[in-house]
Amino acid sequence: MSDVPFTDKKTVQLEKQPDAGAAYWHNSPDNTVPPPDMVGAYMRNRPMPVEGVEKRKAYIIGSGIAGLTAAFYLIRDGRMPAKNITIIESLDIEGGSLDGAGNAQDGYIVRGGREMNWNYDNFWDVFQDVPALELPEGYSVLDEYRLVNDNDPNYSKARLMHKQGQIRDFSTLGLTRSQQWELTRLLMKRKEDLDDLTIEDYFSAGFLESNFWFFWRSMFAFENWHSLLEMKLYMHRFLDALDGLNDMSALVFPKYNQFDSFVRPLIKMLRDKGVKVKFDTRVHDLDMEEKDGKRTVTAIRCKVSGKETTIKVGPQDLVFALTGTMTEGTAYGDLDTVPVLERGRTEPGEDSDWTLWRNLAKKSPVFGKPEKFYGDIDRSIWESATLTCRSSALVEKLKELSVNDPYSGRTVTGGVITFTDSNWVLSFTANRQPHFPDQPKDVLVLWVYALLMDKQGNYVKKTMPECTGREILAELCYHLGIVDQLDDVVANTMVRTALMPYITAQFMPRAAGDRPEVVPAGCTNLALIGQFVETRNDVVFTMESSVRTARVAVYTLLGLNKQVPDISPTQYDIRTLLKAARALSNGEPFPGERLLHRILDKTYFAHVLPPIREQETTLKERFEDELAALLGKGSQSLKAAADWYANLREGLRRKD
Repeated sequence: MSDVPFTDKKTVQLEKQPDAGAAYWHNSPDNTVPPPDMVGAYMRNRPMPVEGVEKRKAYIIGSGIAGLTAAFYLIRDGRMPAKNITIIESLDIEGGSLDGAGNAQDGYIVRGGREMNWNYDNFWDVFQDVPALELPEGYSVLDEYRLVNDNDPNYSKARLMHKQGQIRDFSTLGLTRSQQWELTRLLMKRKEDLDDLTIEDYFSAGFLESNFWFFWRSMFAFENWHSLLEMKLYMHRFLDALDGLNDMSALVFPKYNQFDSFVRPLIKMLRDKGVKVKFDTRVHDLDMEEKDGKRTVTAIRCKVSGKETTIKVGPQDLVFALTGTMTEGTAYGDLDTVPVLERGRTEPGEDSDWTLWRNLAKKSPVFGKPEKFYGDIDRSIWESATLTCRSSALVEKLKELSVNDPYSGRTVTGGVITFTDSNWVLSFTANRQPHFPDQPKDVLVLWVYALLMDKQGNYVKKTMPECTGREILAELCYHLGIVDQLDDVVANTMVRTALMPYITAQFMPRAAGDRPEVVPAGCTNLALIGQFVETRNDVVFTMESSVRTARVAVYTLLGLNKQVPDISPTQYDIRTLLKAARALSNGEPFPGERLLHRILDKTYFAHVLPPIREQETTLKERFEDELAALLGKGSQSLKAAADWYANLREGLRRKD
């Protein structure tokens, strides 16, 4: 689907994934739908059902959040009977990468988690209609989420650490003026100019050692060799959160792990309505009929419990397929066992969840290039460890670093704590406890992960994948400054590890065409969903982007007269731009900010500016010094600017 101006009525009605940056939008009689990035109640309209939808079937390959929300939108907005929807899953449990399992006796395990903020507009669109996990009937998951976060603010009091247990100053982003301009220039660049470039291709060595980069890489799991384009998209998506990046006050977290918080209530609702789930079924190919440039899926080829099976698909039926997977091929270990990978360094093998995408790509270039993402696991791999802890020196140290007592049920670390002098770039976190509904009151669940898999530890002279859980625990205790109490910690801690070869595969450098469109050109009844499809301006590695792909897929294949909003328009909000500029400037006024204050301080728009806590005389003097620095002392430009400013102030006074 091409990028076109949103001024043509027919185009607007057909484009389900609009791009607010594609063209100038303005009010006119032809614009019967809102701007591409509008969100809010007006977008909550329910489209009329398409003719014959009650007779159509839908097959959804993958039961992660993308697959589950595809079923949700088919029912809510598409009006398809739930009994006509089948979800196909290769594992024996739904949820995909949103997992969480275990018990206090054997140890809990969570392979990973996703940071979230308030403007995940598609995600919250779903969960405002999903019944709450614990609140009484009539309340939603969103209601539950708000109740928790509105009454328990998230922030960190020890975001960065170093020198074996010391908190490092994390009060600012720590960027020099030249490094601030590096980020600013990236925001200004066109997406089309960043194909196949990496982060280290663009940024200076000093930038990659800054506080900002430690915040960014540990929070979002970026490596230096990952896609510069993806980092740019992240900058726009999370621009409104930039001033809360250092202490993580911009984030909101669920009460429990994300499987229990989101997957459980959503799959219960879908099952209660009649959606069927088929487990232990790995899809490896789709049969297609090609005619007059159109492709129509006619059959799904899969293995059910290892036995080859074919599922027939009618021409009016729909297929939603997950392309690629972040957690495919996960290898597990424990306190005394090292995880052993079963996937090749450059080839995942036929018996993997990458096979379907690989076979689709062989049929046509419109299905993208999966090898760009799975072909180098040394650059997409990292490992996590889940700690099930009873009282020990580790718990006592955690209490020192936490916002609230870890046993209080409130915010604990407020997100990951990162060790900046760790060879592994090691981080750990404790979310609200209990992290699992059945977790005993005297047990805490912590999560540990590292980014660099090819470096020896500072204490344990091995790479993280070579380590047992016991050795990972030792490395953590070393950086916390309690390695002398390691025996006590080990005696009271269970460790379960997960080594994931493709966990950041979606961040690999890419170019236009490497990822397929949600509905590839010519496809009549096939949509692709998940983390490896084009989403215009949205990012990957978020639950929001998975939901977006599912929503676009449903609206497009059913031809619903309803659009999916572009990412929140806050990226264009002057208030967001101003506070982001202040954050990049390490909390100090950015170049030109005092000029804005001198102009706007006595106007209606004064509130949009970050406050400057200085006396008026000092402000005036600093403004003049700043203007001189910008334009040059004694220059004609400086005199002209000063005269212009004086005339403007005089004009404003007269109007008063």
